[in-house]
Amino acid sequence: MSLREGSLEDPQADSSVSFLPHLEAKIRQTHSLAQLLTKYAEQLLQEYVQHQGAPFGSPGFSPPRLPVAGLSVPAPGHAALPLPERLRLDAVALAELPPLLDAVRRRQAELTPRAPRLLRRLEDAARQARALGAAVETVLAAMGAAAQGPRREPPAAAAPAPAGVFPAKVLGLSVCGLYREWVRRTEGDLGQLLPGGPA
Repeated sequence: MSLREGSLEDPQADSSVSFLPHLEAKIRQTHSLAQLLTKYAEQLLQEYVQHQGAPFGSPGFSPPRLPVAGLSVPAPGHAALPLPERLRLDAVALAELPPLLDAVRRRQAELTPRAPRLLRRLEDAARQARALGAAVETVLAAMGAAAQGPRREPPAAAAPAPAGVFPAKVLGLSVCGLYREWVRRTEGDLGQLLPGGPA
């Protein structure tokens, strides 16, 4: 659904409803940020794997899936939800990511102290997730579909700290993968608001 197709709450609404130019500009700006962060998230994941050593990055290596406290991959039914609800879920996930990324950065500082670029990318990712989440919330508010309740960010202490080097590396990989998945999902959801975006 694009901005020019009428009400977000009612896709069948009169298509003559026009959105304010500043809202369209904000959506474009936020979508561009999500596109950029999708590229950065892919680079972060590649760099993370590069610094973990064997068996990470080896052909056929399939790490065990460790649960990440407070965050999971987008549900299979995410795409079927109304667009405002998807954006709310995107904003919530983006708010959950910064303390998880910070915890991964602290653990990587112990495990890979000679990888300053990786540590910097993790720090940047936490900041970028906050910025994108705030921008999505601004878009929701401008659409009249603001997220319910105050924006919350879980304390860093809530981030899991598994015992052992290998589980810590796997957990970090999971967090980086979730960051990429939610940024990519946010990009896709925002793209549906753009003129000419998918219905």
